[in-house]
Amino acid sequence: MGAAEDWARDLASWAIPPDILAKAPRNPWGWPIAQFVRATEQAMTFSSPSLRRAREALAGDGGSVLDVGCGAGAASLPLCPPAGSIVGVDESAEMLAAFDELARARGIDHHTVRGRWPDVSGDVSAADVVVSNHVLYNVGDIEPFVVALADHSRERTVIEITSEHPRAWHAPLWRALHGIDRPTKPTVDDLVIVLAELGIEAGVERWMHPTRMRDASLDEEVALVRAALCLNADRDLEIAAALRKHPPPAEREIATLWWDRDR
Repeated sequence: MGAAEDWARDLASWAIPPDILAKAPRNPWGWPIAQFVRATEQAMTFSSPSLRRAREALAGDGGSVLDVGCGAGAASLPLCPPAGSIVGVDESAEMLAAFDELARARGIDHHTVRGRWPDVSGDVSAADVVVSNHVLYNVGDIEPFVVALADHSRERTVIEITSEHPRAWHAPLWRALHGIDRPTKPTVDDLVIVLAELGIEAGVERWMHPTRMRDASLDEEVALVRAALCLNADRDLEIAAALRKHPPPAEREIATLWWDRDR
């Protein structure tokens, strides 16, 4: 079994047990649009390693960027300038609306494509730089996804991903509140192996960044964990007690991976 198959198997193990999922009062995998907007606004003021690697490949002004799984545009809008235009691809109409609003407010030349990557890749032109932030833990069939990213890049591809699954810190909460263990893989190290098997020797830079939970109140933490663990409000006291014992991390390790197109 190859690395891509291992990735798919490991990612599938993150599925929530059906008997627990059936009791979920809301989508346990969802994040409020406002969180993505806030992340984009923060990215405008922070030159992350991912943004720096993308800017390196945007020689002069006017280059183009393709942002796959764009959300509200945290991976791409801060690149203008030097980038002159951006195409944002996302499955969510609400995310694309947020991306559009933020781009318009900044006078950024942009275009949006709604759909799943790589299904819509044939409708998207190549760009100087292709970026994709915090998407791959949602991609089971990783090989065609990555290949389509690389094929659409004229200069460089930049991927940003947490070093471990973004819900990994929930593991002790699942044990405390459901009595079950959660997976630990895949990780960014597994992604590096996948890329190597595809003939891609990516640069990797690891760095620390504050989490969205850093400034959250206990009530906000409880609400987010309640949704993620498919619980109802009648468990809030238990959730709060578990969070006091196993609080969310104030920061997490992020990995920036990048590679240039072969000439």
